[in-house]
Amino acid sequence: MDMKTTFLNGELKEEVYMTQPKGFTSLAGCNEVCKLQRSIYGLKQASRSWNIHFNKTIEKFEFVKCEEEPCVYKKVNGSAIIFLVLYVDDILLIGNDIPTLQGTKIWMIENPFQDMFSL
Repeated sequence: MDMKTTFLNGELKEEVYMTQPKGFTSLAGCNEVCKLQRSIYGLKQASRSWNIHFNKTIEKFEFVKCEEEPCVYKKVNGSAIIFLVLYVDDILLIGNDIPTLQGTKIWMIENPFQDMFSL
């Protein structure tokens, strides 16, 4: 699964300003800046803020982060086990129960990450 707007969903904890993008500046406000409300690509904090947001959200679905490898999550439900591997903006789901995998995928698409996935 590919996340299409990964870094646009991170929440900023500090105030960040940037110069106005080309095409948005006016002659009257050419020295003005924009205050960011969300993370954007190229921002130093983007990866970290996205990862924090993803971690909080995926733990609500009972995934547990692996201590040895922080980009790997595990969910055990009876005999079904699912591993979720996060690499920047790509997700790999691996498991031993197809209905559980499909349910996880549907949950991710229809709920907290609905605007971020492209399959």
